[in-house]
Amino acid sequence: MNQTLVQKLTRTKPVDNKNTEQASSSNGLHRSIGLFPLTMIGVGATIGTGIFFTMVEAVPKAGPSVILSFLIAAITAGLTALCYAELSFRIPASGSSYSFAYATVGEFLAFIMAACLLLEYGLAASATAIGWSDYLNNFLNNAFGWHIPELLRTPMIVSTAHGIEIHTGHINLPPIILVCLCCVLLVRGAKESATTNAIMVLVKLAILIFFVVIAFSGFDINNFHPFFSPDGGTHFTGMAGVTAAAATVFFSFIGLDTVATAGEEVRNPTRNVPIGILAALGIVTLFYMLVAVAAMGAQPAAKFAGQEAGLAVILQNVTGQTWPALVLAAGAVISVFSVTLVTIYGQTRILYAISKDGLISPSFRKVSARTGSPVQNTLIVCIVVGLVAGFVDATFLWDMVSMGTLTAFIVVSLAVPVMRRKEGPSAVKGFRVPGGPYLVPGLSIAACLYLMFGLSMTTYTVFVIWMSAAILTYFLYGMRNSRLN
Repeated sequence: MNQTLVQKLTRTKPVDNKNTEQASSSNGLHRSIGLFPLTMIGVGATIGTGIFFTMVEAVPKAGPSVILSFLIAAITAGLTALCYAELSFRIPASGSSYSFAYATVGEFLAFIMAACLLLEYGLAASATAIGWSDYLNNFLNNAFGWHIPELLRTPMIVSTAHGIEIHTGHINLPPIILVCLCCVLLVRGAKESATTNAIMVLVKLAILIFFVVIAFSGFDINNFHPFFSPDGGTHFTGMAGVTAAAATVFFSFIGLDTVATAGEEVRNPTRNVPIGILAALGIVTLFYMLVAVAAMGAQPAAKFAGQEAGLAVILQNVTGQTWPALVLAAGAVISVFSVTLVTIYGQTRILYAISKDGLISPSFRKVSARTGSPVQNTLIVCIVVGLVAGFVDATFLWDMVSMGTLTAFIVVSLAVPVMRRKEGPSAVKGFRVPGGPYLVPGLSIAACLYLMFGLSMTTYTVFVIWMSAAILTYFLYGMRNSRLN
């Protein structure tokens, strides 16, 4: 077929819901994940590094009204989660936002979306692995009085107030070890990885409940006065502080879209994926609000600024003992392990989906007949993630994670009205966002754009470079090798 350039860029992948319940084939992914482990994948990808660090960053901006910041961030994530839920019902396939974009807005934008997702998941996995290193060292120091030598727990490339510094001979070894452990689990198969993650998530939730119970024993209502932060030299007052803190705590909600990446490995995906996304959002929001209220009630807002291992310090101050802080540090080690596991999992499934469509090398779609997992794909991802985590400072990574996530959320929101229009009267029955095809997606886009305005110019520069490389890859390889070509 002779297609024009515009036709090639806008060609869409047909949506087929007829075979979503079929058993896995010998050369495809296995449908082995049920509703509970699927929901735990979403919770595991979301509750992690963010909740253990974000209070220290957000409370100095908003004061006790940081509770409202968590609520605003949850609403923003919830608006997009509704869009994900509708699209995942109609497009139950691996690839998350990429697959949704390919079926609605066209191949080129889908490939751009894939680049954003690869940026989000790859750098998020590296950043959370770095966070795991910090908590592991804290746990070893408190439990055994031993810490990892400086040369083996600090990266080579470091961001400082004076710019980028190269520390020759330094390597952050614990994140590399963590990524290797995740790799071993993932190559054994999705079911085993999902089960392991579910166990770690339950432990993580138990640790947060442990924190809430002890923190509430030292609850003081006077810590909530004044509720809104006064101008303490940071220029965040009233709702301005709430808004600034909401942009910070939004990072704590990144990961809900991981549920949609498992669409091709879920039993009864048209039912379980939408339920899994909304259930994960509800669980995450509930725990975040409880932790925020308990933390603010147990400690005055002025003490949060610059506080290391903040939640652990709160428990130590409330009880006057070190063992609660030790338990929390151990829980954080498990927590961040599960986040790293599921973000690497999401990265490999996105690459699998792109490769299956012919847009990148076929090596990423080869599935082991024994384990049902894309082994070569997983090994490549883990090598890259491990190297970044071992040699790069986490300061470089978080803003890029946010940029990739917000871009993905915007495209998913755009895809909802496009999909509704394509289906027309023949649309299958199932979950739909309330208020028609424009209200919720429109609000979701507006909220994401608002948060994007707070990102640095350096982030935008790096993002443009990454997008330029993705566009070049598409025109040199993807367009001519696409299965739709």
